Amino acid sequence: MPKEKLKFERIAFVASDVPEAQDARTRLAKLYGDAKPDKADAIVALGGDGLMLQTLHRFINDKIPIYGMNRGSVGFLMNDYREDDLLQRLNAAEISRIHPLSMVATDSTGKAHKGLAINEVSLFRERYQAAKLQISIDGVLRMEELICDGVLVATPAGSTAYNLSAHGPILPIKAPLLALTPISPFRPRRWRGALVPNKVHIVIEVLENVKRPVSAVADHFEIRDVVRVEIEKARTIELFMMFDRDHGLEERVLSEQFRY
Repeated sequence: MPKEKLKFERIAFVASDVPEAQDARTRLAKLYGDAKPDKADAIVALGGDGLMLQTLHRFINDKIPIYGMNRGSVGFLMNDYREDDLLQRLNAAEISRIHPLSMVATDSTGKAHKGLAINEVSLFRERYQAAKLQISIDGVLRMEELICDGVLVATPAGSTAYNLSAHGPILPIKAPLLALTPISPFRPRRWRGALVPNKVHIVIEVLENVKRPVSAVADHFEIRDVVRVEIEKARTIELFMMFDRDHGLEERVLSEQFRY
């Protein structure tokens, strides 16, 4: 019986700057070769969650599956590090398809800045005074005035990151939802956020922007002194993350809800 051809054979390795990750890349490249990313069947990212996000952004338009192995600290988005049987792990892996968020942030000069966020789009107060924000969804004013340190919109993939630290809900990875979560809300004091369909168009206006300046951040891309931020799912962009079958992203998000 002829041997079945592997789907993933040519691997490109990327690594964070820490010695542990760089050493791993050197050893793995000797074992499996190190293809150029544009010639690779898959990219293996060696580091932590920060490196995974950087790699997803770097190849965001290339439709190349990315498989992370933890050589960092947190590693929620990473698989366990092991040097043996890498090709078999890649070919047995589950592939999660995710869409980032699109952000258009208009600054105080009227210039529009575009960014993409895999985890979340966040707005933060820049100085000692709380931000004063107004939130509309699909053209309907939903929050006339929110006084807070900030607010964020998180994807299911990002719901276990900063969103969870801000007491937002964890979303199952396939849920067609976004989490709209306030950061240290002052008024309305009891508002804890909302779950909204991922098809909506969210507009956040900054009130009293001169007195209360606000910055907007899409993952690691920051714009200062914004007056208006528009957020929606980037429907035309699809990312492919690979996980070992016994520990896929869907299972990780579900398990995270039962941690105490």
